[in-house]
Amino acid sequence: MCRLRGEALGRSRFRGALSTNSLHDFSDYVIGRNGPAAKGFVDQDAMSCRVFFNLGTELVPGHADDTATLQLKPTAAYKALRALAGEPQTQKELAEWMEDWHPQLTATDSEDKTLSIVQAIAAVRNITIKASAERSHTEGNFSTNRSSMDAIEAASQDTLPAALHFNIVPYDGLALRVFTLRLSVLTGADKPTLKPRWVGEEQQREEIAQEFKGVLAKEVGGSAILTLGSFNPGN
Repeated sequence: MCRLRGEALGRSRFRGALSTNSLHDFSDYVIGRNGPAAKGFVDQDAMSCRVFFNLGTELVPGHADDTATLQLKPTAAYKALRALAGEPQTQKELAEWMEDWHPQLTATDSEDKTLSIVQAIAAVRNITIKASAERSHTEGNFSTNRSSMDAIEAASQDTLPAALHFNIVPYDGLALRVFTLRLSVLTGADKPTLKPRWVGEEQQREEIAQEFKGVLAKEVGGSAILTLGSFNPGN
């Protein structure tokens, strides 16, 4: 169809797809659009949100091709935490990890007393395995009983840290949190290994997801109706 002379050339409607990892920029964009019909879907497991500005309704469906998508990325520190938790570490590996992140770390001993990070790193590097054997021998008229019990323990010249407390922001835009790693020493091999266990991992992951929704709702305000879940507009 030919356009009349003087008729403006361009799209008949606005459409586009913003994608960002910044919660602040995402919120500014949604607020700036100021669409009264905007609807957002928050996927807490994926730490993401997608807002449709022209989704429409069942009676008057929209094109659903004008969107803004937020996908939060974990901070480098939170990535380091998730990579470490639950994985056996050599003395060298854990000590170097502690050196890399020492500004965000505090350490406590088995009595919950604070240790300096320098002291905690030295203790991890100086772990040795001590083995002792206890044997008994009993003879009777018709039998001879022998028993052997080997005891293996890990020791260090310095006080070993029982826990590490990692003070970090998991995702940009969320609050500072303390993550606790409980350390256990495995002595089954010639050299000791250490296994950091993330205390209350599932609960903290849920808390982070809930915080994400709360912060997002506060930032976006009334510029979009937010719903938990994901949504596929189909074809």
